[in-house]
Amino acid sequence: MLTGLQKGSFGTLWCLRVLLLKDNNISNVADGAFANLQKLRKLDLSYNCLAVLGPSFSLGLESLTELLLDHNHLTRLDSGTFSCLDNLQKLDLSSNLISTVKPRALGYLTSLRQLHLEANHLTSLASGLFSTLRSLEVLDLRGNLIKSTEPGTFSSMPSLNLLDLTHNRLGTLSFRTLLSVTTPSVHVLLEGNPWHCDCDLQRVFRKLCSTHTVFLDDYRGLRCSTPLGLKGRSMGEVDDELCVGETVTVLILTVTVVITVVAAIVMAEKNKKNSVAKDCEESVGLDTYYDNEN
Repeated sequence: MLTGLQKGSFGTLWCLRVLLLKDNNISNVADGAFANLQKLRKLDLSYNCLAVLGPSFSLGLESLTELLLDHNHLTRLDSGTFSCLDNLQKLDLSSNLISTVKPRALGYLTSLRQLHLEANHLTSLASGLFSTLRSLEVLDLRGNLIKSTEPGTFSSMPSLNLLDLTHNRLGTLSFRTLLSVTTPSVHVLLEGNPWHCDCDLQRVFRKLCSTHTVFLDDYRGLRCSTPLGLKGRSMGEVDDELCVGETVTVLILTVTVVITVVAAIVMAEKNKKNSVAKDCEESVGLDTYYDNEN
């Protein structure tokens, strides 16, 4: 069983198209280990013990279209690790321990169509993280620890068809987070998050649905985690209740304003009438005075 790959390990296999190294105990891959495999199309390193990938890991893999690194012990993705993978179309990093993705770590993957990052330890998604992935169609982030996403996180991905954020730790969602998606239609999955069900969240979801470009496929099945009174109930059940309190408040304020305005108008009219009556009385008094003088 293999435990490591040294530089030049495959030096004579320059015509190799598929390399399957699944289910070994590989914990170390030396920089340049694949340097002579310029025709390799698929590399399977899944179910090994890799904790880190060197800065020249991808050297020689310019023709690679599929890279499987799932079920390893990776904790981070460093800048430059995938720098030679211009033709890669599928990258599977699922079921690792990834909590950090360095700037430009994914910057060279301009042909990537599928990115699998499910079952990792990501806690947030920074703006620009996926900005170079213009060919990406599937982004799988389910089963992470994601609590927040910055506006613009999913921008610059005009080919995105499926975004899976199920079973994370999202309690709320900014409208601009998904509004930035420029795809004609993208299907978004959000089930299994601890949603804080309030009027703001309902407003976000309704705005997204009204765009006719973002499809929240599992919206009716989303479950409230807070407030306590709504815990466990689905969005489909409480959809019409979330803004009732705000509507009543707005109605009360509106009625109060109307009453105040009407009262002000009535008071103004009353003051006007009193003023006219007073002027008339003064005028009559003057006329009487002049009559008596004469």
